[in-house]
Amino acid sequence: MRSFSVSRRELFGYAVAAAAVGVAARAGAATAADAALGTLIDYSGGIPSAAAIRDAGHLGVIRYVSDRRPDAEWMVGKPLRATEVDLLHAAGLTVVSCYQFGKAQTADWRGGEEAGKRHAERGLELHEAAGGPDNAPIYASIDDNPTKADFVTMIAPYLRGWHSVLGDERVGVYANAPTITLAKAVGLGSWYWQHNWGTPKGFVHPAANLHQFEVDKRSLDGIGIDLNNALTADYGQW
Repeated sequence: MRSFSVSRRELFGYAVAAAAVGVAARAGAATAADAALGTLIDYSGGIPSAAAIRDAGHLGVIRYVSDRRPDAEWMVGKPLRATEVDLLHAAGLTVVSCYQFGKAQTADWRGGEEAGKRHAERGLELHEAAGGPDNAPIYASIDDNPTKADFVTMIAPYLRGWHSVLGDERVGVYANAPTITLAKAVGLGSWYWQHNWGTPKGFVHPAANLHQFEVDKRSLDGIGIDLNNALTADYGQW
């Protein structure tokens, strides 16, 4: 594992963030539901028709600007292509770009800063090839329930790699609420997409632009989809 040097200022930030995570956990049960502006779907096992997405009442989609893994050939919906974007836009739907290649023990963030740079470069390449604008964010995925030690030693360096390629304003973070708190406390990420794995039940992070509230429970055009609430007028859509 790559070594990682932490400054005193960063250590203080982590300590403050850890305290905030504890407060969030205690307050979670009493937190109000999302003030949702509408829903978006994400998917990788295929590509539902734009008409079906529109007719189901969704605002748009969150789509992968990342390659499918060699051990996951079923992910025929990866990566996003310009032809799909054209159909989505013609149907009046928005697109959000996200990146995830690995999973579990091969999770992207386990590679630290150098992996962050490589993934950001590939994500940017695929985003641009699909027609993504040069000011739209790409959400980097922390699809886990990591520990604070994981954050300090691997996740923070990984996200720094993304910042070095995209610039501060374009880095999005897909993570649970405690990880969002840690990232925000040390200035990592400008956009946040919350998932619920490891998030206190009922808690929606106040910094979240998007919230994934349902996973693997329904399909559209025979393709499995996840549901997400848009929580802010600007959630990185293009």
